[in-house]
Amino acid sequence: MPKDKPSAPSSKKAAARAQKKAKAAEKTARKEKKKATKTQRDKDDQDDQDLEDILEKMRQEWEAAHTVTEELVEGPPSRRANATLSTCPNGNHLWCIGGEYFSDDGKAYFYNDVFRYSPDKDEWRKFVSQTCPGPRSAHSVVASPAGGGKLYLFGGEFSSLYQNSFHHYRDFWVFDIPTHSWERIDTKVRPSARSGHRMAMWKHFVVLFGGFYDPGYKTQYLNDTWLFDTQEYKWRQIEFKDAERKPSPRSGFSFLSTPDGIVLHGGYCKEYAKGKRPIGVILDDTWFLKITLDTSLPTPLALKWEKRKTASSTHTPTARAGCTMALWSAKGTGVMFGGVTDEERGEEGLESVFWNDLYGYQLAGHGRWIAMHLKKPKKRGGGGKKKQVKGGPSIQDLGDHDDDEGGEDGETKSPVTTRPVAEPKQDDGVDPDDPNLTKPMPRYNAMLAVLRNTLYIYGGIFELGTREYTLDDFYALQLDKLERFVCLKPSGIVIPTEAEESSDDEGESGDDESDDDDDDDDDSEGESESEDEREKKRKGKGKEKEKMGKRREVEESEEEPKQRVEADVDAEAETEGAETGKQDDLRAQASAFMGVSAKDATRSAEDVISTPAPGETLAMFYARSREYWAQRAHQEHASDNRGKQLRRDGFGLAEARYAEYKPILEEVERILAEAGLDEEEMRMQGARPADGAHGVGTGQSRNRR
Repeated sequence: MPKDKPSAPSSKKAAARAQKKAKAAEKTARKEKKKATKTQRDKDDQDDQDLEDILEKMRQEWEAAHTVTEELVEGPPSRRANATLSTCPNGNHLWCIGGEYFSDDGKAYFYNDVFRYSPDKDEWRKFVSQTCPGPRSAHSVVASPAGGGKLYLFGGEFSSLYQNSFHHYRDFWVFDIPTHSWERIDTKVRPSARSGHRMAMWKHFVVLFGGFYDPGYKTQYLNDTWLFDTQEYKWRQIEFKDAERKPSPRSGFSFLSTPDGIVLHGGYCKEYAKGKRPIGVILDDTWFLKITLDTSLPTPLALKWEKRKTASSTHTPTARAGCTMALWSAKGTGVMFGGVTDEERGEEGLESVFWNDLYGYQLAGHGRWIAMHLKKPKKRGGGGKKKQVKGGPSIQDLGDHDDDEGGEDGETKSPVTTRPVAEPKQDDGVDPDDPNLTKPMPRYNAMLAVLRNTLYIYGGIFELGTREYTLDDFYALQLDKLERFVCLKPSGIVIPTEAEESSDDEGESGDDESDDDDDDDDDSEGESESEDEREKKRKGKGKEKEKMGKRREVEESEEEPKQRVEADVDAEAETEGAETGKQDDLRAQASAFMGVSAKDATRSAEDVISTPAPGETLAMFYARSREYWAQRAHQEHASDNRGKQLRRDGFGLAEARYAEYKPILEEVERILAEAGLDEEEMRMQGARPADGAHGVGTGQSRNRR
């Protein structure tokens, strides 16, 4: 019979071995876990270290991109137009941003620099940062006091050196005044690309309206309204019903904020008619954008346009362009200075009247214009003031003593091309202390800003004959005293007086030149007609903008049609064998062409703009008729070409037209040379008939946009 007792110790040993093995496995598992934990901890530490390195690298890159260089400069910014001059919302400074300058050789320069002016120190400082908006002009800037002060910038335009390419911006930037740094604000919903628009700050909203977009063949004016919430960083377009009234499309208007909304006044646009040259329209209507904010309503923000009636007043300014008002917030008044008015003079062409008067528009209620006359010295007594008020229009306060005698005619002529400092010399009793002698010369597109109670005026544009001058002078005027302008920086621009004298003494000089021409050749009827034409057109104030168009492409292409037409003329003359007779016929055609181009008022606008004038080069002809040929190319080719390609098509049509008239134009130039005209006078002779009759000042200058 078997015994079971010996098996008990063996089972115990097996259990002990199993337990020992389990402990060993557990110990191994703990070691593995501890090792894995240590490895993960080391990995996490490494990841943290890598993240810190990445963040440090990002911080260094950001600081490098936002490093601001501050530089003390000698004076105001260089000559420029269509820049912005803004009042600092939380300090005693002015901020000037961007702008453009067109040199005499037709090159375009655009800027993106930031300048700050400190009136208490009379010093300018320039701030440069790698992160900043691109070079531009005709943009808009509005100031907000939030966060220590910010400047919001939207849109603008830019072109290449020779204007072969053109670009409108639709980017939105904010400039932080305490740190002098820029940040770009990118949103999916935002206004379209544009220039010449205006923005105003109402509570924490940036309100944007209007402007224009130029794709190359037609300037498109806008009248949409946008709001940017500076708290939510969102744009949204304000939609109005078709039945609701709203301002017409425009650019270059005044846009001033009030506690109840925003006042819009004036502006500029173009009217397009098929086959005709665009006509510039100066607007002088006034609108009020009423804004209400009630958080208890489902739609807390409500906007509505209301048109204001213009009350008849002797202090209402003449309709004009290039005179955006600056807000004098302490008095709730918009301040207007200068501007330009283009007036038709019949056969004498277009005359541009430049102003240097000062007006105020009280924003409260229904709005009211007030005259802002400089106060006469006490020793002059009160009689002078009473006479000015009795005289009616505040235009008399230009410092032109002829206004009191000339009435309405004086109002039109006095500011045209004369400096106000020269006008009192016509009066026998000139007072050297007359504050009107301190007024800046007439101009348009001057940059204005009101800081506390002082108006600052920088630069602007002045035109004389066919030339345009970008000014760089800097003035200040205490609005609460209105005693005199203080010139902080005189203009370094020299404006010749020969053109002024030729305008004032046109009759006398015309007689002298006619006598000289008669002595040279009494038998040339063509000479007589060209001289009469030259004298008649000299009376006009037409302006040619040769900088418009693709200057380099036009000049390089000009020789080819000239050589081709000359070869054709020579070949035809040899074939006919009647070179002398052909020359006589050509002389007769040239004489007839000169007579028609100068005197025939029945010519259509399309015929005038599509026909080269005597003395015009291909570059000049294309520059003044560029928009017309772009429209023709768009209509005839029925293609989707835009921009540069469309301009090329238009240039081809203009080149063919110029080649057709080239033989006659060369003969006209010979006639004018025989009459004693030099090359510059020929160009003036050729440029003014077409432009003077239908208005160079009707919007062809890019600064009228």
